[in-house]
Amino acid sequence: MRIRTRGSLVVAGMAVLAMAAAACGSSGTTNNKTTVSLTSGLQGLNPGAGAPQKGGTLNMLGDGDVDWVDYNASYYTIGYLLQRMYLRGLYAYPAVPNKVETVAPDLATGPAVISNNGLTYTITIRTGADWNTMPARQVSGADAVLGLKRSCNPTPTSFGGRPDFANLIVGYNEFCAGFAKVSPTSVSAIKKYIETHNISGVTSSGNSVTYNLTQPTTYFPDMLTLPAFNPAPIESLNYLPGSTASETHQYADGPYEIKSYVATKSISLVRNPAWNASTDPIRKAYVNAINISETGNPITVQQVLQANTAAGGMEFNSFPPEASLPGLIAQMQSGGKDFNLGPSFGSNPYLDFNTVSPNNNSALTKVPVRQAISYAIDRAHLIQDLGGPKVSPPLDHILPDGINGSQYVAKNFNPFPYNPAKAKSLLKAAGYPNGLTLTVLYNAESTAEPKMFQTMQADMAAAGIKLKALAVPSADLYVKYLEVPATAKNGAWDIAMSGWGPDWYGDAADSFFGPIYSGSAAFPPVGSNFSFYNNPAVNALIAQAAKQTNAVAAGKLWAKLDVMVTEQAPTYQITQDQQPNYHSSFVHNAVYVPSIQNFDPTNVWLSTPGS
Repeated sequence: MRIRTRGSLVVAGMAVLAMAAAACGSSGTTNNKTTVSLTSGLQGLNPGAGAPQKGGTLNMLGDGDVDWVDYNASYYTIGYLLQRMYLRGLYAYPAVPNKVETVAPDLATGPAVISNNGLTYTITIRTGADWNTMPARQVSGADAVLGLKRSCNPTPTSFGGRPDFANLIVGYNEFCAGFAKVSPTSVSAIKKYIETHNISGVTSSGNSVTYNLTQPTTYFPDMLTLPAFNPAPIESLNYLPGSTASETHQYADGPYEIKSYVATKSISLVRNPAWNASTDPIRKAYVNAINISETGNPITVQQVLQANTAAGGMEFNSFPPEASLPGLIAQMQSGGKDFNLGPSFGSNPYLDFNTVSPNNNSALTKVPVRQAISYAIDRAHLIQDLGGPKVSPPLDHILPDGINGSQYVAKNFNPFPYNPAKAKSLLKAAGYPNGLTLTVLYNAESTAEPKMFQTMQADMAAAGIKLKALAVPSADLYVKYLEVPATAKNGAWDIAMSGWGPDWYGDAADSFFGPIYSGSAAFPPVGSNFSFYNNPAVNALIAQAAKQTNAVAAGKLWAKLDVMVTEQAPTYQITQDQQPNYHSSFVHNAVYVPSIQNFDPTNVWLSTPGS
C-alpha cells in the first residue's frame, strides 16, 4: 500500500523524516513463513494503569488528510486508520500483542470455508452486524459483492491494489474491463453497470459471500483484509465515488460514525448507535468520540502530546519529529510507555525512475542510464537525512526484512554502491557524455524530502547529473501526479519520491511486485507502477511465483525477481524504516498495529489528562 510520509508542514532544514516501515528485532522463519518480533515490547500498553474506563473524547492531531473517505477506495495507511474507526472488513489485524500481523475474523464469523481444491472460499458475515441506515440494516453477502465491484470504479477511486488479486478472482478482470468503458462522471451510468453486471466468480446468499479463484494461493485470506473487499451499502451507488457528496454521506458499520468531514481540515466521529459490541471482536470502542485535527505540524503535535492535556492524545497523520527521536528512544529504553518503534515492513521513501519520460531523448528508457543514476546516489547520505541508520536501516534491494524472499537475497547484494565515476562512464557509453538534467518530484510539505533533494543534487553533480525540483503539496503528489499517467508521459518528472508498505505480512512479496513492477497491469491509476516499468520476463516470473503454494519455493522465486528487477533499476530503494509513534500518558492500551502505522484508536481508553 502507499504509505504516508512523516514531518510535513515543518520548517525546511529540520531533519524530520518520511517514515514508514521496516523490520526491527530478530527475524527468522517459522513453518516456512518469515516472522519478525517487536523489540519495542509494545510500549504503549501502559501495564498497571488500571481497569479500562469507558467515555471521554480522544483528540487526534495531524498534518494531512486521507486519500479517500470511501468504503473501497483507500490505498493509503492514513485512510486505513480512519476506516478502522467507522468501517469493518471481513477480516482485520487485531490490536492484540504478538498478533498484530495475524489475520483475524472481523465481520466474518470465522475462517473461510475452503474447498478441497483450494479454489473456493466461502465466508459468513456475523448476524447483528448492521449499517447505521434508518432503520439499521444487516451487513449482507450482497454488500460484500458490491464492495468488490466498486473497487474498480472508472473514477480516481479505483482501488490501487487491484494487481494483487485481479488475476486471482474468476471474472474480476472482465468485470473491470467493462466498467472502464462507463462514464466516470455519471452516477446513473456507474449505478446501472454495477446493477446489471456481475463478477462471475463472486456470488452471495444471505449473509454469505463466495469467491472462486483461478488458482490456489497461500495468501488469499490475507488479501481479504484489503478495503477492496469491504462490504458497501447499496446507498453508496447514489453518489459519485470520490465526490464531496459521497465523502460526506458515508454509512458506518463500525463503532463510530462520521459526524463531519472537512477535507484537509478536520474529521469528527461519534458513537454509532447501530454498532453492537457483541458482534465486533476487533474493537472495544472505549471512548465516546474521536476528533481529528489535520492542520498541525509534527513539532507542535509532539509538543501538545507531551504536554499531557486533553487537547491531544494521539497522532493522526503525523509522527514525532526526528530531532525528538533520540530522547524518546532513551525514554523507551528506560521503561517509558508513551513512545513506540514498530515494524511495518516497507520501503519509504524510495525513488521511481520514469521510464516513459521523453526528456533527454528518452534517456530513462535505457537500463544503463538508470543504472548510472543509481551509482550517482549516495544512500548513506540520504539515510542521514532520514534520521540515521538506527531509525532508517539501509535497504539495497526491493524486499525488506520480514517479507518472504528477502531471506534468500545474498546479504552482500548491493549492485549500486555510490560511485560517481562509474556513473559518469556509463552515461558516456550510453550517449550522454555531457550528463543529464532531471526533474525530481517530491512532497514539498515534508521536511525530509526537500533535504533529500538537496543531498541528491550535491552528490549527483559529481556524475554530471543536474537536478531540478518539482516540489508539490502532499495532497497533490499522488492524486495530481503519480496516479495521472499523462504527467509521466509528458515528462513532468523524471525521478519521484514515493513510499510503499506491504498489503499483508510474511508471504507478501506479491504485494510489492504485483502493484509496482508487473508491467501494464499495474500502470496507474489501476496500480502503483509509477515508473511504467514493463519487462515481459519479470511479468512471467511474477505470475509463476504467485502460483506457488509452498512458501519456500515462492520465496526463492521472489528473491530471483528481487535481484533481477533491482539490477534493471526502475526504482532505487533507500531504507526499511522503523515506525515511531507517540501518545499522551493518559492514553492506555495503545497497541501499535503495522497496517495502520499507529496505535489502534478503537481500543484505547483514557484516564484523566495529566495523571
